Amino acid sequence: MTEPVVEIYADGACKGNPGPGGWGVLLRSAGCEKEMYGGEAQTTNNRMELSAVIEGLMSLEKRSKVRVYTDSQYVQKGISEWIYNWKRRGWLTADKKPVKNVDLWQKLDKIAREHDVQWHWVKGHAGHPENERADALANKGIGVGG
Repeated sequence: MTEPVVEIYADGACKGNPGPGGWGVLLRSAGCEKEMYGGEAQTTNNRMELSAVIEGLMSLEKRSKVRVYTDSQYVQKGISEWIYNWKRRGWLTADKKPVKNVDLWQKLDKIAREHDVQWHWVKGHAGHPENERADALANKGIGVGG
């Protein structure tokens, strides 16, 4: 019997950028769901988008086949395209500047390698039910940061 796929719907939110922020995650596998959220008092939207995916992946107790859905092209393109050159250049961008949020990118890179992950971008605020739930959780997380 094959292991069920874990779907992770992740979103971040920020009131001001920088400002208070939150992350939200909806996990779904084999008919079960789990919601998670959290936040920080002073952060950026991109940090919360990354944190949502990291928290979702860190909650998995064993190596899993995972589909991550995010409305952040920064996260989706960063982890599936840009990261290879960042690492090759010693975490520098093409114009030789330090990669922003390098601490979270390194953490995401490490945790993602512990699973079989497929990365998917979904259009945000477009009525995608699971993305809307992740967004609501991220906004709920703003209240718990700090």
